[in-house]
Amino acid sequence: MPSIFHLAFHVRDLKTSRQFYGDVLGCREGRSTDTWIDFDFFGHQISLHLGTPFATTNTGKVGAHMVPMPHLGVALQMAQWRALADRLTAQNVVFVMPPSIRFAGQPGEQATMFFVDPSGNPIEVKGFEDLGTVFER
Repeated sequence: MPSIFHLAFHVRDLKTSRQFYGDVLGCREGRSTDTWIDFDFFGHQISLHLGTPFATTNTGKVGAHMVPMPHLGVALQMAQWRALADRLTAQNVVFVMPPSIRFAGQPGEQATMFFVDPSGNPIEVKGFEDLGTVFER
């Protein structure tokens, strides 16, 4: 089994976070208490703890877009990325950077989208036809 990444971060409200990560993103909920919730974030573990979210600034340049830094994210197979982009669009999620393709026809061609959770935590989801090309330049 490959390794599983774990990230714990703050959210302002567990109820709205549970709805967003569970119902909007479709992540399976794991263990929880009255102060935190674990989710299966596309095969990785995230732990949402009550608190003040980390500060972000729009200082990351992605093409012509300035995106929030720092941010968390995941790289998915393209079919899974497209299904998630369609799901988020259908649920009227507001995108910081709408679903788009970068580096078309080049090594490292990828799809990307940026959005934020209800606490303002920025998320990037990338899509690749072949996850083996993630590190190509």
